[in-house]
Amino acid sequence: MRIEHRGRSPRVDPGATIAPGAIVSGDVVVDAGARILHGAVLSGEDGEVRVGAESVVLEHAVVRGRAGHPAVIGSHVMVGPHAHVNGATVGDRAFIATGASVFPGAIIGEGAEVRINGVVQVNTTLDAGAVVPIGWVAVGTPARILPPDRHEEIWAVQRGLDFPGTVYGVDRSAGMDEIMRRQSAFYAAHDDDRILD
Repeated sequence: MRIEHRGRSPRVDPGATIAPGAIVSGDVVVDAGARILHGAVLSGEDGEVRVGAESVVLEHAVVRGRAGHPAVIGSHVMVGPHAHVNGATVGDRAFIATGASVFPGAIIGEGAEVRINGVVQVNTTLDAGAVVPIGWVAVGTPARILPPDRHEEIWAVQRGLDFPGTVYGVDRSAGMDEIMRRQSAFYAAHDDDRILD
């Protein structure tokens, strides 16, 4: 399903495939040979989403563009089922496996792999060819790749990456009431969406 959001309509190359049940909303560009499968969501709500040539976004993956952080998927990239790429740049020939999460401001280098349930934190740069093992966390620039049980080391780096500011545009001291008030107001713009096909 293609949806006009905030006056922006998806631009899909005739040689691309949008499977039934996939949602492509707002400022989205899908290049030739790209395949967006059932249940996947490409959401260009306030930042562009671009999917490069012959890339595949599998079932129930979410690719979301953000203000100041477009979601750019290079060419020949696999985004696995239930993966989440949010306001990040993914280089050509990268592999984002099932359940992986890539946060705003992250850069995934060419040919890098984020394996099953791997995490690339906000404002983190993963070098070309690097691998985030199953369930591990990449954090910082250049990325430190750590197992999830080393939370204190991850937090020592992550604290300075400004997750609340990058993701929600608020200071770390903001409470959930302020964050959710802003989020609720932002997402109310979907009240004016228009289904194109």
